[in-house]
Amino acid sequence: MLADKHILLIVGGGIAAFKALDLVRRLRERGVRVTPVLTRAGTEFVTPLSLSALSAAKVYQDLFDLTDEAEMGHIELSRAADLVVVVPATADLMAKMAGGHADDLASTLLMATDKPVLIAPAMNVRMWEHPATQRNLAILHGDGILTVGPTDGDMACGEYGPGRMAEVPEIIAAIDAALSDGPLKGKHILVTSGPTHEPIDPVRYIANRSSGAQGSAIATALAALGAEVSFVTGPADVPAPQNVRVIPVQTAREMLQAVQAAPAADAAVFAAAVADWHVTNAGDSKIKKDGSGLPQLEFAENPDILATVSQMKQGRPKLVVGFAAETDDVIAHATAKRARKGCDWIVANDVSPATGIMGGTENAVTLISDDGAEAWPRMGKDAVAQRLAQRIAEVLL
Repeated sequence: MLADKHILLIVGGGIAAFKALDLVRRLRERGVRVTPVLTRAGTEFVTPLSLSALSAAKVYQDLFDLTDEAEMGHIELSRAADLVVVVPATADLMAKMAGGHADDLASTLLMATDKPVLIAPAMNVRMWEHPATQRNLAILHGDGILTVGPTDGDMACGEYGPGRMAEVPEIIAAIDAALSDGPLKGKHILVTSGPTHEPIDPVRYIANRSSGAQGSAIATALAALGAEVSFVTGPADVPAPQNVRVIPVQTAREMLQAVQAAPAADAAVFAAAVADWHVTNAGDSKIKKDGSGLPQLEFAENPDILATVSQMKQGRPKLVVGFAAETDDVIAHATAKRARKGCDWIVANDVSPATGIMGGTENAVTLISDDGAEAWPRMGKDAVAQRLAQRIAEVLL
């Protein structure tokens, strides 16, 4: 898949930069043309000579290089490749990208490119978990930047946790996925996932036991088939998937707003377990147990996101898929839900406590459509997602 592709490789200034050398070597083995760009901080860890020898190409470093600007220019350089890859993407580089800075060659290329960008973050665990980095990551996901990693592991600084750069085979797989022409290439699919949290007061909320694992797996499977995925997620227990645009929300009303603000979609999969109600008299401060009696909570129905999209007069996705998590009379309740909401498919599953499905790693679903009810065998949630993604691809082709 990678033969004859051209990658612009930006090497950031972190200890993980040494992996960039192995990445170049392995990409070249696959017939990839690599043009390296080395940041000033990157020169502290790898040399231009090493990158040039392994890539068999000139290494670009300076924004105001008169020769380079005369021969190619940073604008052309940023657009001559099929994909821009940043390895490692340091906290500083991510901040520059999120803020739109362009004060050196690397950041200018990232601002000027019209090609997909894949970053492999790497930094100290505390830097990765810092609110500023997480805000920047959310901005980058919202801008359509693809990510691979980081993973948990030992750090060069002696700490352990998330922040370790993905290994070279993982990066190559992400590059392959970013450049693949899967059956959903050029299609935009909206996926909702996770629970919603409806506040009672600043420290309490109403929610359910959804982990977000099935929705995350579906988004991953669709992206693997080449789709551009907008992933609207409540506060899930599982990490957000890679290579999708992540839009985090908390409440059902925020989720509806995010869905309505998303670009027009070819298909929409509503896997989120949205709370049915919210508290209208939620407290501005923590409600105290002070002996004065039970708090009187007042409820109102949350917006019906699935029905809202299913019944759109203009801009309705070609395929709208809902989920029905039931504890009894699963097929009857799910079939009635499909008719009531107006969606094309309902994926029904039994989430009664004995099944272990809610929050577990497996699922047993029935796909309900105009063709009837099609029961799938119990399988891992990743397998369910891949099967559903293939079926979606068949409809959108």
